[in-house]
Amino acid sequence: MSENKKDDVIKKVKELMDAPSCCADAREAAKNWLDAIGTDQEKSQAENLIAELEMDIMPVEGLIAFAESEAGAKVFGPEKTKQVAAHGREIQAAGAKYCDCAACAAVEVILEQKDAIL
Repeated sequence: MSENKKDDVIKKVKELMDAPSCCADAREAAKNWLDAIGTDQEKSQAENLIAELEMDIMPVEGLIAFAESEAGAKVFGPEKTKQVAAHGREIQAAGAKYCDCAACAAVEVILEQKDAIL
């Protein structure tokens, strides 16, 4: 991978780690990959990172369904749940494939570059 592309991916991985909506497993996989850059573990940690991110990214349909569920109401609260579901429908209508929270937005960009880091 070119250094510019690698630098771009590193930047997005750091953004992912800083995102409040990033889960602990994704944060750990990201840290492990960053720590492995330049070592013989880089490829295996990149594979682990990509596998984790592919599991974690939230399709917009999943966001809407979660927001409208009992579990979503517990996480967001009754009013915020309606707002999140409405937002999900808005971004879906605009063509979004995934949730647009900071973590999912970073993951989407990273996954677009996955062939370059594997």
